[in-house]
Amino acid sequence: MPNIFTSEPKIERVSPPAAISGGLLELRGEGLASPIGQQSAVRFGDVEGRLVVAGSQRVIVSVPAGAVDGNLVVVAGEKQSAPYTCSIGFVLAENLHPVAAAAVDAFGNVFTTRSGSRGEKLPVSVFKIDIEGNVKPFISDIVNPTGLLFRPDGNLLISSRHTGTIYQVTPGGQMEIYADGMGVATGLAIDADENVYVGDRTGTIFKISPSRQIYVYATLEPSVAAFHLAYGDDHSLYVSGPTTSSFDCIYRVDGTGDVTEHRRGFGRPQGIAFDAAGRLYLCASYKGSYGIYRLGDDQSVEQIVSGPGIVGVAFANNQDMIVTTTAAVYKISTAGWL
Repeated sequence: MPNIFTSEPKIERVSPPAAISGGLLELRGEGLASPIGQQSAVRFGDVEGRLVVAGSQRVIVSVPAGAVDGNLVVVAGEKQSAPYTCSIGFVLAENLHPVAAAAVDAFGNVFTTRSGSRGEKLPVSVFKIDIEGNVKPFISDIVNPTGLLFRPDGNLLISSRHTGTIYQVTPGGQMEIYADGMGVATGLAIDADENVYVGDRTGTIFKISPSRQIYVYATLEPSVAAFHLAYGDDHSLYVSGPTTSSFDCIYRVDGTGDVTEHRRGFGRPQGIAFDAAGRLYLCASYKGSYGIYRLGDDQSVEQIVSGPGIVGVAFANNQDMIVTTTAAVYKISTAGWL
């Protein structure tokens, strides 16, 4: 049997392929442990992570605050591994309060909320993060902004869970009421015919036609936080929303409004989105880990991003992930692995 301390450590696999600050990455390989009396370390560029598990073939490390370099190295005693590349989320904005996914316009600008506590009116409701990374106030005077959605004409829809109103905002910042009476309005989605769907977390999914006629589309079990919506290529609406259960499900609502369980087994399921290839992603806890999961058609569940407090995921035109937590917005490059 070879001496595990005589050769350089070797990283063979890192999972999941991406993480944000506070997320856990599992490294598999050989020679990852240090000789007795010497220290092991995992470095993200110049920043060192906190080791949770340290073994010769398996290491679990917490991504440290400030880490942006995805070139990981393991230091075992006096030896160091070759770099292994993964994706670490880059902070676009901090000190915010998103409660759902961000929205990305056709030009790559990112829009996110400062939602506040129930009934709290804050100086800025929605912020715009431009392609240069500048964070600017975009809209004020919306109490508890929650869901964000771009219509094909470039206008932004914003739901208020406080007033049950859906607002429409032009790219120039002119705002009008798009619809009201939506209960505790949270998640938003749109189909190919430009029907807009609104999730009232008390248990109703509303459908708003392009002429702004409002229908009750489906009824679900109420959520303790919010409904999150995504419309699929199969002409069905997918809905997540945490309840008091630790074994929540994702719902599928077909074109006639019939509701079925799509998947079950998630803790506090929140943001939900499709990528350009039609694959479904969910922000949730699953089997003891929290992050973003890809749900396969074969019933597989694969963790894609690890990190705490994640409430939303959206995709930019280049397929970069825009990940929102309860306090910040991250960008994760998906080049080479998504």
